[in-house]
Amino acid sequence: MEVKELESALEGVLFAAGEPVAVERLCLGLEVDRPTLDAVAQRLMDQYSYDRRGIRMIRLDASYQLCSAPEFAEYIRKTLESRKPARLSQPALEVLAIVAYFQPVTRAQVDQIRGVDSSYTMGLLLERELIEEAGRLPVPGRPVQFKTTKNFLRSFGLSSLDELPALPGPSQEGGQFTLELEASLARLRGAETQEDGAQPQPPEAPAEGT
Repeated sequence: MEVKELESALEGVLFAAGEPVAVERLCLGLEVDRPTLDAVAQRLMDQYSYDRRGIRMIRLDASYQLCSAPEFAEYIRKTLESRKPARLSQPALEVLAIVAYFQPVTRAQVDQIRGVDSSYTMGLLLERELIEEAGRLPVPGRPVQFKTTKNFLRSFGLSSLDELPALPGPSQEGGQFTLELEASLARLRGAETQEDGAQPQPPEAPAEGT
């Protein structure tokens, strides 16, 4: 398959999928090796960006996806939504940050760090597909563990978890940890505005007590 044809095939597959597609699956379907696929994907990403097209191709860990260009998010919202998407509340961002930095993590571990029950907020994050189950911890009771999703990466404009803002210091206890987490939450909250405007969001839940 020639490069131009391969570009078109990759574009068509990702458009039809409407969600991230794993590199291994793309290589198998398009009958190419990983270096070739990555090179073609990079060419398309550069081309979309250079031409200021309304769509972008993004990499999410070991997957690729087509999405709308962030600079046109406001137009997409005005056209396709009757209201602006709800932003995550402070408790939701706090739980999401804990899962992101310490994954895989159980609900009990999240509760211990926050000092408050997080079951409702974690249910909300599951509904919004920002976190997902990641197996069970091999201890009595086998509690469910959770990790962030590809949708989390896309929503916050990250290609991988390696791009998460670093915690300001090594402490993970007491007030110092709270300050460190708050600083990272502020950076995540700023990144939240990059969320794809074409994706309507469910209403936000009321904030939990602290």
